[in-house]
Amino acid sequence: MKTYNVAIVGATGMVGQEFIRVLEQRNFPMASVRLYASDRSAGKKLYVGHEEIIVKETAPDSFQHVDIALFSAGSEISKHFAPIAAKSGALVVDNSAAWRMDTAVPLVVPEINPEDIKWHKGIIANPNCSTIQMVVALYPLHKVNPIKRIVVSTYQSVSGTGSAAMEELTTQAKLALEGQNIVPHVYPHQIAFNLLPEIDVFLDSGYTKEEWKMVEETRKIMHADDIAISATCVRVPVFIGHSEAVNVEFTDPMTADEARRILARAPGIKVLDDPSVSLYPIPWLAAGTDDVFIGRIRADASHPRGLVMWVVADNVRKGAALNAVQIAEESIRRNWVKPKS
Repeated sequence: MKTYNVAIVGATGMVGQEFIRVLEQRNFPMASVRLYASDRSAGKKLYVGHEEIIVKETAPDSFQHVDIALFSAGSEISKHFAPIAAKSGALVVDNSAAWRMDTAVPLVVPEINPEDIKWHKGIIANPNCSTIQMVVALYPLHKVNPIKRIVVSTYQSVSGTGSAAMEELTTQAKLALEGQNIVPHVYPHQIAFNLLPEIDVFLDSGYTKEEWKMVEETRKIMHADDIAISATCVRVPVFIGHSEAVNVEFTDPMTADEARRILARAPGIKVLDDPSVSLYPIPWLAAGTDDVFIGRIRADASHPRGLVMWVVADNVRKGAALNAVQIAEESIRRNWVKPKS
């Protein structure tokens, strides 16, 4: 069996460490693995399997003899180092927003558009976490009955911001329960026992950048420039797991039962939908799992060709690390990436 030299950039971050777990759990065919991060994290030691590996500072010569480079170190690092890695001959799968809307870079969710991998020029973009779970849920239905319009409201966990946000939620919750004063640092307002309808920066349109990512990325991944999309993204006091209320308008009417049958057969999806016993997806149970969970599928009472559904997934796993590793696996399966030695 062919094996590959893998590099992880941003290895000490939340997604970087999830990369390691996913690679191990899926028995990814690694000949070797190199761990890179900023100068602040250089020298730390992480285990990959039973091997202790020293994290090194990312540098221009870091990618010699690397076959696959998984990036999750932010847009600035990706813009600088991803082209260097690609020029060195590595296949780069980048989790930042740096390349997602570049027309020369594929934006891939393997359950939907794996064929787009083929036209990469060294870099493949991993979509935004909230986009990934929504398109996994909607694309099987879109193939059968083209979608005309999507209205989505997201309820996104603090892990989407990083470990500092998770620590702040813990600290704030304790302070709030003790009746003490709270001074926010990560977010503009207190997140404990609160909701913040602000993810990323506001644009002139009144939408946030996160909301507009969902619009543009969905169209690119699904090859459907004509879908009308509106998103409202909300940060909620949940540690891991993004949830979404999705309203969909189809070309033709579709029943909830028909949608359930289609989704139950689709890859990467688990349908949990029995309101009589309160069976529906919740982020607490989705955390640490690979699938996109869908429930509360019902007719949209406001539109004769509409359905409403509730979609939940682990944003750090399927929304980031797992999807990137699946891209690498699909590239290997189709023989679109070859080991250098």
